[in-house]
Amino acid sequence: MDFYSLLREFADSWMLLVLFGFFVGVIFWVFRPGSRKTYADTAMIPFRNEQAPAPADANATKEA
Repeated sequence: MDFYSLLREFADSWMLLVLFGFFVGVIFWVFRPGSRKTYADTAMIPFRNEQAPAPADANATKEA
């Protein structure tokens, strides 16, 4: 069996299973209990300074 056939057999069987497991793990990670606050805070980033602009030096780095 040549190297290509060996890798092809691995990709067709076990790697598909590994990638599906990774996908399911990511879905469980996103919907885990307690993550709603984190994602709600991240989703509101564009609207944080809607009432007034942020101060000019809010994101400026201090040079020492």
